Amino acid sequence: MSQRLTRFFASRSGIILAGAIIGVIAPLLQKLGNPANMGICVACFERDIAGALGLHRAAVVQYIRPEIIGFVLGSMLAAYAFSEFRARAGSAPIVRFVLGMFAMIGALAFLGCPWRAALRLAAGDLNAILGLGGLAAGIAIGVQFLKNGYNLGRAPKTHTAAGWIMPLLMFSLLLLRIVAPVFAKDGPIFFSAGGPGSLHAPLVVALAAGLLIGFLAQRTRFCTMGAIRDVILMRDAHLLSGMGTLIVVAAIMNLILGQTRLGVAGQPVAHSSHVWNFAGMMLSGLAFALAGGCPGRQLFLAGEGDGDAAVFVVGMITGAAFSHNFALAGSPDKAVDGIATVGGLTPNGMGAVILGLVVCLLIGFTMRERTKEV
Repeated sequence: MSQRLTRFFASRSGIILAGAIIGVIAPLLQKLGNPANMGICVACFERDIAGALGLHRAAVVQYIRPEIIGFVLGSMLAAYAFSEFRARAGSAPIVRFVLGMFAMIGALAFLGCPWRAALRLAAGDLNAILGLGGLAAGIAIGVQFLKNGYNLGRAPKTHTAAGWIMPLLMFSLLLLRIVAPVFAKDGPIFFSAGGPGSLHAPLVVALAAGLLIGFLAQRTRFCTMGAIRDVILMRDAHLLSGMGTLIVVAAIMNLILGQTRLGVAGQPVAHSSHVWNFAGMMLSGLAFALAGGCPGRQLFLAGEGDGDAAVFVVGMITGAAFSHNFALAGSPDKAVDGIATVGGLTPNGMGAVILGLVVCLLIGFTMRERTKEV
């Protein structure tokens, strides 16, 4: 039975099923309380967690998101159920931390990760086309580095307890979400009273959704970055079929639920500064390609014992803190007194995206294995 399930999840049918289920769940989470066009966004949800812990003080984006916790714990359950939990760590962790930081800075410049870009498109936000185009461009650059010997090295096996660190941290976050302790006056844990951070699906529903997606994604190796990378590198559309199914099913669900709004201007929690939508996601795509997985995939890997993926996740959470503490994140389009104003990046944010691209390019050029001459 276990072997049959393994073969099914590894098949085209398995990845399509996973994409379809995510495509159903994400719009439902939005209907049940998550922010508009943000049924699932790994980057945004990790940013909210950073805010809840007081790592940044942007009051409108502070909440411990159960979906992120579920991703890790669901992946861990799947890994143990199929004897795939393997603790490993030690493959250029500081480089992965830096890649995680810049991946988040790029994602918050766009105002969403690859998951949210796909879901924004499925809800009619045409700005997502620029974001997905930038993502593909960044991944394509990363693929060229892979073809030329880029490699952060193999992560050696380590103590099982080390693989449990990230799942235990996530379980601790769950306890903090349930208990909501007050550690000091005007101190964490913070929960937004307004804005996107105040909008959330019920705890049990969000956690259950995260657990299910984490389980399925671990089994099918679902990865938005990998979907594009495999097409460019190997002409293999296996993972892309899952991502494509997600977009199609989510689009159908949004139409059914009345959540579709076709256009460019005035989209929820989005901006129409096209250059920086493209450039922000290009930075994220390059960082994901160099790190070996999209933000969701990094959480799933952390759940199955990968300490290096866990370092990338911590880097993203730190990057979220930097983005809001130093005014690097994008701001959405607004309408004041009936006059529409295009959002986008501050000069600080523009400089951070450019710096991130430079740093990622340097990592790609310098972390290559050179063939020895005979």
